[in-house]
Amino acid sequence: MTNPTKENGTSGIPAQRRTAFLELMLLSRECDRRSGIVLRQGEAWFHISSAGHEALAALCELLEPDDLLFPHYRDRALMLARGMDPEAQARDLMAKEKSHSAGRNMSAHFGHRPGNVFSIASPTGSQCLPAAGAAWAARLRGSTQAVVCSIGDASTRQGEFFEALAFAVERALPVVFLVADNGYGISTPTDTMSPHALGLLPPGRTTVVDGADPDAVHTASAAALAAARAGEGPTVLWCRLDRLESHTSSDDHRVYRSAADLAALRDPIDLFAARLTAEGVLEDGRLEDIRARLAREIEDVYDRVATEPTADPRHITDHLYAPRPATTPTTAAADTGTGGDGGAGREVTVAPCGGTMVAAVNRALATGLARHRELVLFGEDIDDPKGGVFGFTKGLGPAAGPRMTNAPLAEATIVGAAVGLAAAGMRPVVELQFVDFAGPAWNQIAAQLTTLRWRTASAWQCPVVIYAPWGGYLPGGGIWHSQSNESLFTHLPGLRVVVPSTPEDTEAAFLESFTADDPTLILLPKHLMRRRQEPAARPAPAHGARTLRTGTDVTIATWGNGTELATEAADTLAADGITADVLDLRWLVPLDRAAVADSLRATGRLVVVQEDNRTSSYGAGLISELLCADDDFYSLLAPPRLVTRDDVHVPFHPDLERAVLPTAHDVVAAVRSTLA
Repeated sequence: MTNPTKENGTSGIPAQRRTAFLELMLLSRECDRRSGIVLRQGEAWFHISSAGHEALAALCELLEPDDLLFPHYRDRALMLARGMDPEAQARDLMAKEKSHSAGRNMSAHFGHRPGNVFSIASPTGSQCLPAAGAAWAARLRGSTQAVVCSIGDASTRQGEFFEALAFAVERALPVVFLVADNGYGISTPTDTMSPHALGLLPPGRTTVVDGADPDAVHTASAAALAAARAGEGPTVLWCRLDRLESHTSSDDHRVYRSAADLAALRDPIDLFAARLTAEGVLEDGRLEDIRARLAREIEDVYDRVATEPTADPRHITDHLYAPRPATTPTTAAADTGTGGDGGAGREVTVAPCGGTMVAAVNRALATGLARHRELVLFGEDIDDPKGGVFGFTKGLGPAAGPRMTNAPLAEATIVGAAVGLAAAGMRPVVELQFVDFAGPAWNQIAAQLTTLRWRTASAWQCPVVIYAPWGGYLPGGGIWHSQSNESLFTHLPGLRVVVPSTPEDTEAAFLESFTADDPTLILLPKHLMRRRQEPAARPAPAHGARTLRTGTDVTIATWGNGTELATEAADTLAADGITADVLDLRWLVPLDRAAVADSLRATGRLVVVQEDNRTSSYGAGLISELLCADDDFYSLLAPPRLVTRDDVHVPFHPDLERAVLPTAHDVVAAVRSTLA
């Protein structure tokens, strides 16, 4: 490596840029000062100061327009350097309609799409894995694009920072981790607990920098970015500096910092101004002239922005999902899909094919790889010869090449890298071996994946496809290989959730998701995956509920493994002259609510069948929603029933598993109770 661990303090910013850079630092400080005034005037609700961190913007002097920045909330100066001007920053502070988030994201949670600046999410460190994913996209494309991930020193104790660093080292990704070590995590000193203090950072990839010195930051950044662009992999720039103000406007650092400590803090502006004066670059009185001019200009900008409108609350649900254009349906079996990404936005209809769901997944992935140049497959054990623990990707390696690769045993890395790939314009399709193991990825799913479009007013999108085996009825699965926790995911606005139960539905769900501009979770029932099924009676459209049985006495709504229970129960009831309208909902988000309501109006009775446990479940929510709607409530001739697992885990022994999971007999009993 070209940058072994060292103290770095050599001059770096070119002579012709030195005064301009000082003015940038002063501009950032004045925006901070004015933000505090606006807050006290009641025109803002929260403020995070960047005072003391301004010298880090020297790195931006070296960035190319197409480089990506994943910022930290104290990166005001970096944001100015990347084109987010004071007017945009004032809108961010006051959450105006024209702000980068349309007033949705917290102030100082910067984002600037024109400058390739990714939007900040509050969970600290959650930007690291997406940054690594974006760097991976650059590597896949063979570009010289670099990625900068900015983070505070306290946040480097987050596991996702270590996962991102490991992934970047493993794949020699062009990412620079810019760590602002101001010595505190809110009020907690970090000098004995940071990864650098503990000796946990790779010495050959770590450069210690005087983060209060723009020249030192510039010099170290030049080496780190050159290494990244040359294919040498990541560098950690550990920048030591001082936080000059309280953690946020909700904090008072005088409570936990002594007067002597505060008096000893180093101000990077004063230090750099003194250097420029000594160099003869800054004349006497020039510094105060610049301060006075910027104060007038920024006051005018903030006063003007204060009069701008805030976002209309009537549009608050806009940007949760992309609008889907009306298009001509395409039958997958007849579409060779030879033209790049020409299929984007199409409604897919799969011709009857039968077979197994596993084969349908494999077929859909093969089609996706051939049709979409930007599609990337990523997951544990998915590469040949194994092709995943269920064989979904078996045999796809030769055609996929570097676009299909094994992931480390790290679900957060799988999903977080996918977020970054998607942000960089790729179409990642990732496999979680079991949905039971989504826990480590929850932060990325809930904080990044599902909020990105909404919190940026569609400036960024996240077309990630996650698929995972799901559900029980497979003896010997036990607690952590039998979960049917779909309600955890349907609770997240912005995520589409589908549970197919046939090969045709499976293939249609995948093919449609490859062209969607929003994240999709495809849950694959393990009990049904390897079962050979007869071809469907008719082509399967990608969306909406599907009718499995028709009847007039009761509506049975279900999904996944519940389809087997519901159809078996319907056949049993038919022998007694009771006919059931059985609906396979398939898509839980978006729900085909009209299909359920139409059936309920015809039958007057409702039974919902699920294998998830009862409390706060999707089935319970569906019944609650229907009961709260006047039209649906008054259609009911009897109280609705929920056939479900009780609030207990799925046990390992097959007899115990059968004791807790719903059965067709339970469905029959529920239907009869509505007719009693």
